[in-house]
Amino acid sequence: MYSKEEQRKSYDLSKQLLTANVDSRSLSEATTLVADLTAALKYNEWRYYIIDDPQISDFEYDTLYKKLEYLEKHFPQLQKNDSPTVRVGSDILENAVAAVPHLTPMLSLENSYNADDLMDFDKQIKKLSDLPDETEIEYVVEPKFDGGTIALVYENDILVRATTRGNGVIGEDMTHNAKAMRSIPLRAAFSEHGLSKVELRGEALIRKDVFEKINKQREANGLQLFANPRNAATGGLRTKDANETKARCLEAFIYQLGFAENTEGVQVVRNFNTHYESIEFLGKLGFKVPKSGHETTICKNITEVIAFCNAWQEKRDAYEYEIDGIVVKVNELNIQDQCGYTSHHPRWAVAFKFKAKQATTRLRDVEFQVGKTGAITPVAKLEPVSLAGVTVSNASLHNQDFINAKDIRIGDQVLVERAGDVIPYIVKPLSELRDGTEKIVQFPELCPFDMTKSVKLIREEGEAAYRCPTCTCGRQDYQKFVYHASKDAMDIEGLSKATIERFQQLGWLNTLADLYRLNYDAISKLEGFGKKSAENLEKAIEKAKNNPIQRLLHSLSIHQLGRKAAKLLAAEVETVFDLSTFSVERLTSIKEVGPILAQKVIEYFTNEKNIAVLKDMENLGVNMTATAEDRKIAQNTEGVLAGKTILFTGALQQFTRETAEKAAAAAGATLSSSVSKNLNILVVGEKAGSKLKKAQDLKT
Repeated sequence: MYSKEEQRKSYDLSKQLLTANVDSRSLSEATTLVADLTAALKYNEWRYYIIDDPQISDFEYDTLYKKLEYLEKHFPQLQKNDSPTVRVGSDILENAVAAVPHLTPMLSLENSYNADDLMDFDKQIKKLSDLPDETEIEYVVEPKFDGGTIALVYENDILVRATTRGNGVIGEDMTHNAKAMRSIPLRAAFSEHGLSKVELRGEALIRKDVFEKINKQREANGLQLFANPRNAATGGLRTKDANETKARCLEAFIYQLGFAENTEGVQVVRNFNTHYESIEFLGKLGFKVPKSGHETTICKNITEVIAFCNAWQEKRDAYEYEIDGIVVKVNELNIQDQCGYTSHHPRWAVAFKFKAKQATTRLRDVEFQVGKTGAITPVAKLEPVSLAGVTVSNASLHNQDFINAKDIRIGDQVLVERAGDVIPYIVKPLSELRDGTEKIVQFPELCPFDMTKSVKLIREEGEAAYRCPTCTCGRQDYQKFVYHASKDAMDIEGLSKATIERFQQLGWLNTLADLYRLNYDAISKLEGFGKKSAENLEKAIEKAKNNPIQRLLHSLSIHQLGRKAAKLLAAEVETVFDLSTFSVERLTSIKEVGPILAQKVIEYFTNEKNIAVLKDMENLGVNMTATAEDRKIAQNTEGVLAGKTILFTGALQQFTRETAEKAAAAAGATLSSSVSKNLNILVVGEKAGSKLKKAQDLKT
């Protein structure tokens, strides 16, 4: 979904936004901040839920989330339907075996980090349930397991379905894997208690000592080691081979009865008075639940909750499973009902998050990398250190401002934190340990990769990154080729990084247009290729030529032009060359296109070399004209054509087909490119051809 350069950029953006002040912002400033925060949050959701490899800590994510919440509260017109604040995170993978809806939504939890946060939570509960301030609320506390969330459905006492959490509404079917987990009963006597259908929530885990044995065995077999128990557990849920799930020794803790239906098919609103009773009930039925009095207990008030959380924070490492906090829930179900839910989380529960794991090591050196937009990024080379079960030797230093602000020096002992237990982060240098041998990090004034040593790096106003303005070493071009061919851009299957590097070395790639004039006969004779590989690459490139222009625009590595903005631009033009006539005013009139992006687009499309490359690509067959997909705009659900599917065929007399399609889409219609039984409206112009005949045959 994200290329390496996009990931680096998104990570940098996330870190920069952590220090962004959201107070007293104008509408224009807020618009930019909301767009950046939304992009950063969506990226970090992808890192956490999709690939199980987060880059920032939960606290940092929550900080960004609260900044976005604040801005949307003060500028409600800026909140979009797809804002992270109006939906729950997702872990559905592409090409999932099956997507299955949950019986009730599986929401996220609000987070807390200290006693003050918990006290505020307690006050909120009393306010929501209209109870006096002196009332003592009873809570249930239990470990916040760090594994893969699952939902189990039983009908007539039989396990019929198991899914991952997914996006909270729809999850991936993993029933075959659940049946391989011995801690999950295949049958449970719900019917003896008048229940015919239930949905349970739980967490799949691998015990720490078992994880170590698994990795030792993998090492002996020459297999890649698992990064941590959580990744191994979530991977075990999604594998297509249930034997692999069994081999990973996954266990499932059940922590909630999410849905219940009686034998008459009526949903049972309340079968218990408290949450604790429901967990005891599940334990008696044979499910693995947190141990009463040890892993979970009832606290009479918030003071006892705070003591429990602090005690567990000290002994977390001695616990046999990975946990990253404590879940605090109101015990009485009637009070839960009074508190209710937001679209994101239940108001009656909160997660107390433990402090991130940290370690100290030495900064040995700083190296520099270059990206597709020419950004020069410093990378910390660390003395290897074990941190949360993983050996860390590299960390991003973002930019010169980051280094200067923290006064990080080569030779420093530094405090490193694995934010979210994955990506290392230098919290600070331990300056009190300096002995005078440390060296200030010298950020290069000239491009470190330019052979002539004469290209001066530039830093544009409002940006933290230094960039190489004229790449001559090929590294920036290489990154552009890689990004152009990536799945999110032109999606050229088979054109790998190694292949691009090889073609560059052979002198076959100088501009993007060269990707579309490759000599496939010569490729077939390269070692490691062959005729079939060359033919497959040719097919992939020929297919890419017909991509909608939104993909092409996104693939050009125009600074700050992301996928969403590329779609917006594509919907405004007939061909990509129209953008060369757009002014800043014209571009900024497009929703979510700011002045900085507008200027970057103008710079690109007024550059004669860039236009020449695009013309060359067009001559080689690459599509430069807006397609029906490009012309799709946000649908008007209240328009006169809302809910209707429409197709235009033949030559129209009053206006172009493109203009007609835009007007129809603006009125709420869904544009179609083919005739089917689902088509509601067919607009016929002159020389309509086969589409009219097919519609007549179908009697559409």
